[in-house]
Amino acid sequence: MRSKGIIAALIILVVVILDQALKIWVKTNFYLGEDVRIFSWFQLYFIENNGMAFGMQFGSKLLLTLFRIVAVSGLIWYIAKIYRLSSVPRGYIVCLSLVTAGAAGNIFDCVFYGLIFNNPIPPQVATLFPPEGGYAPLFLGRVVDMLYFPLFSFVWPQWLPWIGGEEFLFFQPVFNLADAAITCGIFVLIFFYHRYILSPAALRELAAPKKVEE
Repeated sequence: MRSKGIIAALIILVVVILDQALKIWVKTNFYLGEDVRIFSWFQLYFIENNGMAFGMQFGSKLLLTLFRIVAVSGLIWYIAKIYRLSSVPRGYIVCLSLVTAGAAGNIFDCVFYGLIFNNPIPPQVATLFPPEGGYAPLFLGRVVDMLYFPLFSFVWPQWLPWIGGEEFLFFQPVFNLADAAITCGIFVLIFFYHRYILSPAALRELAAPKKVEE
């Protein structure tokens, strides 16, 4: 039981550290919009966004950041309540930890990056802790994305309505390690551990030995 708690803590710590290390390296070595081709199917493409995973935009930036903080706090509380239960498998804890770590990684960008980085005009790169101060107030920083996988492309047949003759590229979104952790955690939760998505009280009831009726 204790090992599940250690696994959760290690996953959250490692994912957040790796995510932030990659973001800070990209931010201080790439100018905004710079694209470095690693393979034909993988590129480092530095962009920033104000929204959720994969550059999506939803509502107020401040409200989104506050929502992330509440969500991460809730996930940490939930993991702390259930990891000791024998009925809860390690895989479920791993998935929750990945989602928690990913959300926490993007929170750091939103909360602190506006304060600790400047926002120079390309091709200049950003400076960490610039003497003139950061580019935005607390909670209003932008999320750094850099992982781009243009795996394949094709042109839609001309006879198709609306999209005929247009090029389709898979996979277009640019994301980061935190987004990848969230996505992997959620997909595995849905497909393999959905029956464990219960309240701590319900999971404790599931773990309790059942009385044998006479």
